[in-house]
Amino acid sequence: MKETGAWKLNGFVALLVAFVLAGLGAYALTLASFFPIIGVLFIAAAVIALSSITVVQPNQATVLTFFGEYKGTVRQDGIWMVLPFSARKKLSLRVRNFNSAKLKVNDVEGNPIEIAAVIVFKVVETAKASFEVDNYGEFVEIQSEAALRHVASKYPYDNFKEDGMSLRGNSDEVSAELALELQARLAVAGVEVIEARLTHLAYSTEIAGAMLQRQQASAIIAARQKIVEGAVGMVKDALEQLERESGVALDPERKAAMANNLMVAIVSDRSAQPVINTGSLY
Repeated sequence: MKETGAWKLNGFVALLVAFVLAGLGAYALTLASFFPIIGVLFIAAAVIALSSITVVQPNQATVLTFFGEYKGTVRQDGIWMVLPFSARKKLSLRVRNFNSAKLKVNDVEGNPIEIAAVIVFKVVETAKASFEVDNYGEFVEIQSEAALRHVASKYPYDNFKEDGMSLRGNSDEVSAELALELQARLAVAGVEVIEARLTHLAYSTEIAGAMLQRQQASAIIAARQKIVEGAVGMVKDALEQLERESGVALDPERKAAMANNLMVAIVSDRSAQPVINTGSLY
């Protein structure tokens, strides 16, 4: 189905024609001879003219069908004269929100999470919204939940690796992907997705406590790895600078001892306590 414009005229013209026909019919009914038959015909024509009048509100469309055949859509607001005795269906073109329920989904690592999103959309193709699906509102709701489940299952809830995406750390990217998938699903219903945004994201209640501990442990491990990487670089630079600027040549045993002391001082959670070596007793 493809939307087309329906035939229409100014509705006030139809009102004027209907009043004139009704007046002529009433006058003819008062006359004798065969004029009452003409009066009935005038009144019938006035009824037909009145049946062709429809009112379109701002940001609303009227879909016209005549004996089961699609005859077009009227989008311009106002009062219009259209095809008489045609069936008319009103469709809102306003921007609408759909707030999904909290869905329980397993992320890519198998952890149960709760997720919800808000979808901002509007109807752009009235013919598709009317005839391609039974109810475009229910269609948007069901497809939104299906797309949200699919996108949520592709990523972990959290990821401490720099080269990986996660639902919590990359919410903007996940929302953009959700909007693209929704647009592909809802195009058949003539719906345009304006925005999709995550509104709720959390571990499921039955594992929330355990996953919080795991999350904290993963954060600590990730931080320690960064500290160790930095400490190794600092020790290496310190030894090279010491040999380069002081001219002191350290044997492998002394290098190992100094590297050990520096690593302990840098990596330790507590402040290092200096020990002064005053020499040997022997």
